[in-house]
Amino acid sequence: MSDTLAKYIPEHAVKPVFELIVENRVHLKIVNERLTRHGDYRKAVNGKHEITVNGSLNKYRFLITLIHEIAHLVAFEKFGRNIKPHGNEWKYVFQQLMVPYIRPEIFPNQLLPLLARHFRNPSASSDTDTTLSLALKQFDPQNDKNYVFEIPYGSIFRIKNGKVFKKIAVRTKRFECLEISSGKLYLFNPNAEVELLKNSN
Repeated sequence: MSDTLAKYIPEHAVKPVFELIVENRVHLKIVNERLTRHGDYRKAVNGKHEITVNGSLNKYRFLITLIHEIAHLVAFEKFGRNIKPHGNEWKYVFQQLMVPYIRPEIFPNQLLPLLARHFRNPSASSDTDTTLSLALKQFDPQNDKNYVFEIPYGSIFRIKNGKVFKKIAVRTKRFECLEISSGKLYLFNPNAEVELLKNSN
């Protein structure tokens, strides 16, 4: 198992993460990419703790996602099943589990201050922390993606579900985009991944 982990997470995190998996009797499955989520935790009928993580994640996001899911397990075991999935108990456990990994041997220096800030009050998804999300994305294997914040106003783009939009304006921290087929306005986070369509300006 630790050999498998070594392919997916930073080298210096392998031993402590392996111990965490064994200690919490986690059945870890590495799966093909799902567009809707990075990872998942559920307690199976037989009482086994099953965690799935997308195998396509870069090693830093994989580590954060795996600890995120283990935090669900630990929080439920410690505080009971009636807590909110991403409530204060989970945030507390996630912080406690994650802090030992926020070290230069594990994460690149440019990520450390962003991780330290994020884990003062972790959110349900690191994707909602735009600065951290963009910093993590630069370590993705194929980084030929476009993000809403960097494409010119007036650009036409497509998102993963096939819908096509035009970038119109910025509103505080998000971008206002017009869905071409319906004429409805939608707000996008700056780090939303999009496919820029040719001849859009």
